Amino acid sequence: MRTRFAPSPTGYMHIGNLRTALYCYLIAKHDNGQFILRIEDTDQNREVEGAIDMIYKVMEDTGLGYDEGPDKPGKVGPYIQSERLSLYKEYADKLVDLGGAHYCFCDEATIEASKGEGNEEDGYIDPCKHLTIEEARERIKNGEPYCVRQTIPSTGTTYFDDEIYGRIEVENNGLSEGVLLKTDGYPTYNFANIVDDHLMGITHVVRGNEYLSSTPKYNLIYQAFNWEPPVYIHCPPVMKDEQHKLSKRNGDASYQDLIEKGYLNEAILNYIALLGWAPEGEDELFTLEELKEVFDYKRISKSGAIFDINKLTWMNGMYLRKLSLDEFHALCLPYYKDLDQNYDLKMISELLQPRVEVLTEIPEKIDIFTKPYAFNAEMFNHKRQKTNPENSLEALKWLLPELEALEDYSNVEVITNLMMDIASKHEVKNGRVMYPATVAMTFKSPTPGGASEIAHIIGKEKTLSRIKDAIAKLEEVVNG
Repeated sequence: MRTRFAPSPTGYMHIGNLRTALYCYLIAKHDNGQFILRIEDTDQNREVEGAIDMIYKVMEDTGLGYDEGPDKPGKVGPYIQSERLSLYKEYADKLVDLGGAHYCFCDEATIEASKGEGNEEDGYIDPCKHLTIEEARERIKNGEPYCVRQTIPSTGTTYFDDEIYGRIEVENNGLSEGVLLKTDGYPTYNFANIVDDHLMGITHVVRGNEYLSSTPKYNLIYQAFNWEPPVYIHCPPVMKDEQHKLSKRNGDASYQDLIEKGYLNEAILNYIALLGWAPEGEDELFTLEELKEVFDYKRISKSGAIFDINKLTWMNGMYLRKLSLDEFHALCLPYYKDLDQNYDLKMISELLQPRVEVLTEIPEKIDIFTKPYAFNAEMFNHKRQKTNPENSLEALKWLLPELEALEDYSNVEVITNLMMDIASKHEVKNGRVMYPATVAMTFKSPTPGGASEIAHIIGKEKTLSRIKDAIAKLEEVVNG
């Protein structure tokens, strides 16, 4: 089995493209087959500088290792279409000889005039198809510009079998005779991918279902060459909502966007695997290795799948919590650049790990360690903890001298026990002391830790300073 992922270097990696790459990889690797990377750069006008390197990086970062590609040469290269132009010219001429295509000399003005008669370019009725091959090649020899168009029978039907959508049959007279080789010598997608798939030995072609309507034309080319067509696996679209597809042109999230927003490679791959494919059983969390084992392309749906950022966010949180503390801490460190580097940064990561769903949430969760939020007396009102500004002021005054006397803030358990002892001494619940202390040090809710963890992290000097400031401001409120 051989599959291929054939992206165009036209910008960032769209989620739908990445899903195609993933499915191609999983289908091949499920059966110990080979996965090929091919760059389809024949649309030179849309190529974006640096996009090919971006494709390499995405494939590397996601772990979708290909067996052959531009930077991993095999026996059927080159793997970049712009380096294969002589091949397309050779096979276009062969297709003309076989009657599956013809030379067209019509200029743009003629084609535009045809559009005014109700025809689109793809449905252009080409008068040049009536030229003999000898007449056409004489004109080519004389330097006349030309393209190669597909020749489609005017009668009969063409069908193909798709693994997802079943047999699809169309009337030949409804198929347009599109351009296969352009005037500049570059092939169109409709021709290059057929030649390349055949020459590269691709057995299973995986692509979006927007190509269903074109596939009968592809099969006519396979028939003309007497080539065996591949197994077709057309996948449903990834949808933004019930009516709209995800679109790079509309600014919808790309793979790179999601990485920048703090999502993990593993979570992204896991989630997009489920966009149009259903595993057996109830499990939803799969590593890439596990997906290789369980992926069955026959369970791909015909219906479009809506990209749900909330579901991806939930899944990403699950992946973050599965990491070891050291792994999670390493991911957090770039977000700690504004923190006092004398803080117990690993303790902060330990507090964050069960509370963070995407890494970019970290800055807003740790800003209290830089400085507390503005004083807000209303935050001391807590029904469950039975606190208000008056009894919070009382609790902070109980707490302050004990914290002043405490020398070592390095042990969270010691600070916790100190606060619990104060509550016990004054015959109140622990929350009557700990909650006001947390508010006094942060003026934020929720916080990434309780009072003792926050005091431990910011240290004695900042703990006392914040509590003293809160006492002073509360006295102004309570005493009017």
